[in-house]
Amino acid sequence: MRNAPRGDGWSRRQFILRGAATFGVAGFGLGGGLFARPRFDAYPFSLGVASGDPSADGFVLWTRIATAQSDAAFLPMQGYEVEWIVAEDERLRRVVRSGRGVARADAAHALHVELDGLAPDRWYWYQFRCGDAASPVGRTRTLPAAGASVARLRLALASCQHYEHGYYAAYRHMLGDDLDLVVHVGDYIYEGSWGPQVRRHESAEGASTLAGYRNRHACYKRDPDLQRAHAAYPWLVTWDDHEVSNDYAGLVSAYDEPSDTFAARRAAAYQAWCEHMPLRARTRATLRMYRRFAFGDLAAINLLDDRQYRAAHACAERGEMIDAGTCAELGSPARSLLGTAQQRWLDDGLARGDARWNVVAQQTLVAPFVSRDEAGAPRVWADGWDGYPAARAHLLGHVAERRIPNVVTLGGDVHAFYACDLKADFADPDSATIATEFVGTSISSQGDDHDARVRDLDLNPHVRAYDGRRRGYLRCDIGHDAWRSDFVALDDATDPRSAARKMRTFHVENGRAGVQT
Repeated sequence: MRNAPRGDGWSRRQFILRGAATFGVAGFGLGGGLFARPRFDAYPFSLGVASGDPSADGFVLWTRIATAQSDAAFLPMQGYEVEWIVAEDERLRRVVRSGRGVARADAAHALHVELDGLAPDRWYWYQFRCGDAASPVGRTRTLPAAGASVARLRLALASCQHYEHGYYAAYRHMLGDDLDLVVHVGDYIYEGSWGPQVRRHESAEGASTLAGYRNRHACYKRDPDLQRAHAAYPWLVTWDDHEVSNDYAGLVSAYDEPSDTFAARRAAAYQAWCEHMPLRARTRATLRMYRRFAFGDLAAINLLDDRQYRAAHACAERGEMIDAGTCAELGSPARSLLGTAQQRWLDDGLARGDARWNVVAQQTLVAPFVSRDEAGAPRVWADGWDGYPAARAHLLGHVAERRIPNVVTLGGDVHAFYACDLKADFADPDSATIATEFVGTSISSQGDDHDARVRDLDLNPHVRAYDGRRRGYLRCDIGHDAWRSDFVALDDATDPRSAARKMRTFHVENGRAGVQT
């Protein structure tokens, strides 16, 4: 893809956020419970700005009016009038759009602005203003036009960022990567506490109410490195389990919550998540998180939701190691991971796709991973694709039957790096490789059991590379002839200034499925 246009002070290696006010609109009074010209005792853009869901002619802009002291349990009932501006340069002189919106109290004073009618395949800069306060300046982009020839796409894949387990130095390093976008595949927040506590959530209580989830999102959004990454690039986001509750499945709690209680909790969590993410109005209204983004003729990204529609766990209440040989219900074709509508949408999109690369961005490891228990008996993880083998067989069977080329799956969740060959028959190591998989490690969440996984690699010959020792992210460079994935690892996620290094690099050739080193 084209590089960002350079304005005064723009460096390709660093995006500098500017917080000074650079525009103004004459004030006017509005009635009906609206703060038209508020004056704040504290900075009201403490959660920063963000953009996402880009198209060839637009994108979504986001902010929320909240000070560092804001508590979602005691929000003002009035709305705030917020002005916004979009320009072709970072100094906001060549203005292409401007307007006003209302940050409503019933949406936690969040504001989503949807833009269309803009030029394709270019960068824009934006800013919000409320009263006498101005937000940082954000930068975002439109996608190339449908079918347009595109030379390059560079993205970072992020997941699993438990606030208490470490800092977000990974996002600081993304700022120097000259990305086109960030793809986040879930566990953006954690509803509860476990493991090491390098820093603390805003409350020792787990999030389970609308106010609690709103406050938890605000806690994460106040991290400066996360804010800068949101302001520097457009994001594609989907959720996993911790945005609601660990290992939930559809409307089934993993912790024996009554169904009506858990349904209300999930609804509150979904509302808070939608309020804090740069999502289009139709996505927030329907909660249909599976979406497709086309980058000209180069790539189509199918972004999935494997939580909302999945069947209950088989032979387990939550994510546990189970014996696949004795769990009769495990392989039932009636047990779906994606739900019927989403599966059909994905099947159709992959079959009709005419981009060079068919990308499936979803929550976790698609490839099977067989582990040994203490007695040496084989076990699989109930909460991943291993817990829904019929769903995996359907996906890969569809790819094989339709001979869909250049399918690459991307995932997170497992707090480790993986590079895998996806096989037509995993029981036969010599079976044809029909797709390729890369999984990124966690941004900060405590790591996988590295030594145990290494011990079991001989049972999983399709896993070409694995490392669970480091936190970081997956960086992907995509061109017409080849795909490159880098494992980017932090030296120490408990250090906010940690260095990062490229651990491993892998390639996929156009027309040849499988990991190449």
